[in-house]
Amino acid sequence: MYSDLMGVAELSLSIGARHFSFSKLTSGGVSGGFSSVSVDSRKIDKGALFFALEGKTCDGHCYVKEAFDAGACAAVVNGSKLEKFDLVNAAKNAGKDLIVVENTLKGLQDSARVYLEKFPKLLKIGITGSSGKTTTKEIAASIISCEKNTVMNKGNLNSETGLPISVFEVRDHHEVGIFELGMNRRNEISEIAFVLKPNIALITNIGTSHIEYFGNKYEILKEKKCIFKFLKNNDVALIPAKDECAGELADGVTGNVKFYGMDSFGELESTSSLGLEGSRIVWAGEKIDFALPGKHSLQDAMAAVAIAKEVKVSNNAIKQGLEAVKPLFGRGEILKGRTTVIRDCYNANPESTAGSIEFCDSLDWSGRKIYVIADMLELGEHSFSAHRKLGSILSDSKADKIFLFGSEITAAADYLSGAGKVFSHTNDINELSRALDSYVQTTDLVLLKGSRGRALERLTGMLTGENNVS
Repeated sequence: MYSDLMGVAELSLSIGARHFSFSKLTSGGVSGGFSSVSVDSRKIDKGALFFALEGKTCDGHCYVKEAFDAGACAAVVNGSKLEKFDLVNAAKNAGKDLIVVENTLKGLQDSARVYLEKFPKLLKIGITGSSGKTTTKEIAASIISCEKNTVMNKGNLNSETGLPISVFEVRDHHEVGIFELGMNRRNEISEIAFVLKPNIALITNIGTSHIEYFGNKYEILKEKKCIFKFLKNNDVALIPAKDECAGELADGVTGNVKFYGMDSFGELESTSSLGLEGSRIVWAGEKIDFALPGKHSLQDAMAAVAIAKEVKVSNNAIKQGLEAVKPLFGRGEILKGRTTVIRDCYNANPESTAGSIEFCDSLDWSGRKIYVIADMLELGEHSFSAHRKLGSILSDSKADKIFLFGSEITAAADYLSGAGKVFSHTNDINELSRALDSYVQTTDLVLLKGSRGRALERLTGMLTGENNVS
């Protein structure tokens, strides 16, 4: 048994699409509904609505028949592909429905927007920024869910497809929806902000992540600022007070503009570092042990608290939620086994990499500090200068040895060569693994930091022992 999210015919009418109905679920000429959505024909639940998206290497229209065979009740397809893939006959033979649009990505986004309009009482929260989006979202959800029925996008499903798919997780009992918005092209934030139309929108920071696609930091700022584009007069824009772009972010925004940061809350009495164990926060007279290590994690926590206060949850919820937070994969995880590893390699940009190095430098550690640093990708023409600057940061760091991995990080290697710092450099992950395996000792602290495409987590088993990860 499954519960319909929305009628197929209703959705088709709402987004201005053509509807071909061959469904065995029809009754009196009225089509049935769909119970989930999918863009992957290999991951179809019975009663799903399949969106045939066109990718760079794969066209979902090739898999409409497979989606029907797997249990999809209907498919959203591009009208220009009907004849090429014989889609009308595929639907007719399967006894399923087709929703025909001009562009299936826009069809997915329009469908999500229409679906979300069914929940006018839902308080919608949007989060974007160059780094810290996912962590801020997870912390905010941990706090707010203590007192409100809360839904959020899973993992980092924050893209032009991920955000719309996540919207279909909203149900009648939800009071608050928390969604992060990501981007790797122009206009992406604007498009998915139009889907969400948040009541509370927060920017974590403006950095140089994805600058390859935007050319300069100002263009990144303009795109990130689009999260505020659909705010109404009573809605709230939350802006990091100490970000150098704060003034430009606030300029011209509709709604209530509020600045947040470590100095924004009267309840925040003090914070102190617990090293690898995180931070201790004193909030409204209560001690809170917050498990995520580093100053950047504390900043993410304050962003989440800024959201929570707009939702008007209690101080007890803030305490309970902060204490419940655990590190996410590749984001400041502390792994202990053969040696101690800081696995912070889910992604990397110049700002987050500098922050990770600064955190490790600040730790009082009796053994050696080993920094394994991989390429920072998607920097485009800024890659050389960014990696050169990284070399300078590493030269001044407290690392006992540095292992560099990748091709773009060669600029950092060249800098270190002239600085007399102990380091090695390779493009081969197996060579890197062997070098580390023969070098590390049980008392070492090892930092893994690099972009997602370099997948430094492959070193985890060797560094910790597969059965000794905590």
